[in-house]
Amino acid sequence: MSMILLIDDDTELTALLRDLLELEGYQVETANNGKEGLEKINESIDLILLDVMMPELNGMETLRRLREVWETPVLMLTAKGEEIDRVMGLELGADDYLPKPFSDRELLARMRAILRRMIKQSDEKRGAGEPSEQIKYQDILIYPGRMEVYCQDELVNLTGTEIALLMYLFKFPGQIVSKKNISLDVLGKRLAPFERAIDMHISNIRKKLPDRLDGKARIKTLRSRGYFLVEL
Repeated sequence: MSMILLIDDDTELTALLRDLLELEGYQVETANNGKEGLEKINESIDLILLDVMMPELNGMETLRRLREVWETPVLMLTAKGEEIDRVMGLELGADDYLPKPFSDRELLARMRAILRRMIKQSDEKRGAGEPSEQIKYQDILIYPGRMEVYCQDELVNLTGTEIALLMYLFKFPGQIVSKKNISLDVLGKRLAPFERAIDMHISNIRKKLPDRLDGKARIKTLRSRGYFLVEL
């Protein structure tokens, strides 16, 4: 039974969502502002639903502070049409976003996709053998058992989603990987029209990894086709 932390200042919506999620078998903790939400985050929380527009401490600042300590997956709840909120949220480390108003079915589908991905990563950790087991590509080293990434012997602070995406690209060096396949196999959902989440996760990985010593790009984008890891 997954534990959900819902952070939203709309008390009426919070009550409705709590009832919905509890009917679906989730345990739910609620907070009405970012400050209260940060105080309630602990290791038992499996997923955070985080509203952007809140008093006292807005969703973006809450997410920024959260990511300084916690890797708990976050689904941002953004205002309809506010693309800047979605982009900023993903840049700060959100795993996905859902514009308001949304349907119950869409919310539950997004939540299940994130939770399935987290369960898969947890299973991979347990099946990785010794914590020292590693996956290497060029100067990047991933320890699946610890969910840690090193590049040029320096620890790189990637989110769980970013690590999963990078490990997926490792399987296809020099090959084009479509956004459709990434969305299905990594994010656990069908690719939606004008979807920006994958682009932002790739952008975050590029920013966080240091430049290659030979000056070449690490990941290239092919418009309308996908991405590929650049070989030596």
